[in-house]
Amino acid sequence: MSDAAIPTHKRIAWPAIYALAVLLMGAVLALLVWATPVKDGARDWTAPMVPGGWMAWTFPVALFFWVIAGLLVLFTILAIRFPETPRRGILRIETTRGDRLFISLLGSAFICLGWLFFAGPPLWWGLALCLVHAAAVFRWV
Repeated sequence: MSDAAIPTHKRIAWPAIYALAVLLMGAVLALLVWATPVKDGARDWTAPMVPGGWMAWTFPVALFFWVIAGLLVLFTILAIRFPETPRRGILRIETTRGDRLFISLLGSAFICLGWLFFAGPPLWWGLALCLVHAAAVFRWV
């Protein structure tokens, strides 16, 4: 059915929804950067954002949760805009995009924990392994 056949009050302005999502996530990111402490005229990216707080809310931790929130917003918009039917992969279970995102995030958490246990703090190669894992999950699971 073409857009011309859909009544005017039922048309969805997808570009406006995309722009609103980008603006909202950009505003939250700008707020996080603004809230990052400044020390000696430069941003101290690893300093606590809430001094004396119960959790080490540093910019990298906040950025991690911002990325997760961005993924959830993106996948929600994709699920509404382009609905999909579940498919079976090598695990022989039906999965949707959201299921595969959850599986890849959960697997990435275990990969990072294992990397920290066996290799130590620099997680860059662990992150690369997580991206390969996520690509494999989205392709074959």
